[in-house]
Amino acid sequence: MREISIAIVGAGFSGLGMAIQLQKRGIHSFTIFEAADEVGGTWRDNHYPGCACDVPSHLYSFSFEPKPDWTRKYGEQHEIFEYLKDVTDRHGLREHIRFETPVVAARYDEDEARWHLTTGDGETATADVLVTGTGPLSVPTIPAVEGLARFTGPTFHSARWDHDVDLAGKRVAVVGTGASAIQLVPRIAPEVARLHLFQRTPPWVLPKPDRAFHPLEKRLFAAAPPLHRAYRYLTYWAREWSAFGFVAAPGVLDYASRFARRHVEAQVDDPALRDLVTPDYRMGCKRVLISNDYYPALNRENVEVVPHGLSHVTERAVIASDGSEREVDAIVFATGFDVRAFLNGIEVRGRGGRTLDEAWADGAEAYYGLLVSGFPNLYTLLGPNTGLGHNSMVFMIEAQVRYVLQCLERMRREDLASLEVRADDQRAFDDSVQERLGHTVWSTGCQSWYLDENGRNFTLWPGFTFEYWLRTRRPDRRHFRAEPRRRSRAVAQSSRAVADGDRVGGAPRRV
Repeated sequence: MREISIAIVGAGFSGLGMAIQLQKRGIHSFTIFEAADEVGGTWRDNHYPGCACDVPSHLYSFSFEPKPDWTRKYGEQHEIFEYLKDVTDRHGLREHIRFETPVVAARYDEDEARWHLTTGDGETATADVLVTGTGPLSVPTIPAVEGLARFTGPTFHSARWDHDVDLAGKRVAVVGTGASAIQLVPRIAPEVARLHLFQRTPPWVLPKPDRAFHPLEKRLFAAAPPLHRAYRYLTYWAREWSAFGFVAAPGVLDYASRFARRHVEAQVDDPALRDLVTPDYRMGCKRVLISNDYYPALNRENVEVVPHGLSHVTERAVIASDGSEREVDAIVFATGFDVRAFLNGIEVRGRGGRTLDEAWADGAEAYYGLLVSGFPNLYTLLGPNTGLGHNSMVFMIEAQVRYVLQCLERMRREDLASLEVRADDQRAFDDSVQERLGHTVWSTGCQSWYLDENGRNFTLWPGFTFEYWLRTRRPDRRHFRAEPRRRSRAVAQSSRAVADGDRVGGAPRRV
């Protein structure tokens, strides 16, 4: 039985989870290509003040790598980052990782049934299978603001926080009121001279049920793994139940919105400010946020909520869309990510040289978010319509990894050159997803990053996570085009080149 070579792009939760499960099944012919100099993905890149997860710690970790000693119920960035580095080291993955090696292009060769990768330094490599784990939150978005290049002070995105910039005593503009902003604003507000928070649309914010774990709890979790598993299990189902309001009965969220309104009333002193930060759209249509200190930070005398977007920038000031001007010393963009950049700018070419951008010209779609017709042996972890508004993405990653492993096992067992989802099955799947999304809270009329410019939801899974887990337990053979291996001249020549080992300059490296 031949060994299948696998290229994994990205060393975040997705890439590391894929690699660990390959090892567990005795597959060691894989290489992880990582653009940065360390693992961690989102939790390496986002290190702004107050950065933390909004999914409980014991659920936001691999089921096969439990961590009984989480410090808090909701993990902070530094602890999640350390967890991923520890997992990497425990499984000896660093020898499989090529750090500071971004993949910029991937081309499928139909004669060889192999992927040819090109890295940022011009090197090439080949692999039978390409697995992308770049994630949807990897490309920061900074709006094209007129005059930004003329601004004389520091500007940066929250996901590229510049710790060399001292904001103490400075006048700071923070653009955006999403998940990053509600975490960083309370941290920097006490130290800046003035904070102008530009808000186009207020978010729904619920209290964050966070606390530190007692040392006794951590000892019990460590000493009694069944107890730890039970805690994770209960946490999962508590989160899963909340999906009912998102995907089945949006009216249920009206009750939660009353709770959120009471949260605003209890924490915001000024009635005018209270009105300013209270949403007028159905709860859940945009991402629901959790915080205990965001609203109190807005009460500070040095904090101003500007109920407008940013129009343009001068050398020393920011101008809101209503024409009002504020002099500032620094600008922080908490404006989210380009969630359409599923493959982080990699040019991917499948059959006939067709690019993935061309295939997705009318909107990104993939069979269970994993497979795209016309792109054999390509698996996109956390691809289109696999995002969540209520539960842990790590759960989804593990379901997807298990699915990929079964596809790889079939390739090995049946000596296949490639597996590819059939176009009609992919389309039928996407049609069903879009039809279901039309009945969810995310389709109740607001504009959000869940939707593309045509109002099509290409990010979220329209159901419960346990449903996704059940439906991906076993690949449906009827939905695949399977191509057996064939010993063409091109394959033979490729095999001889591989037998010669790595080459310098010109010849591809086999991973």
